[in-house]
Amino acid sequence: MAKNVSKKKPLSVNLRSKACNATKSRQKPNLQKKTIHGEKVIISAREAKKAN
Repeated sequence: MAKNVSKKKPLSVNLRSKACNATKSRQKPNLQKKTIHGEKVIISAREAKKAN
């Protein structure tokens, strides 16, 4: 099983229409499964890019 290394969580936002109606929305982080030093970890895509 992959170990979750990243501490990133979904971001809560309000989508606003022209009439200023607020609709709640969530933006999920881009989490990827990677093998680093023979160990499977779950990290964000930005962190995975830096690891290579």
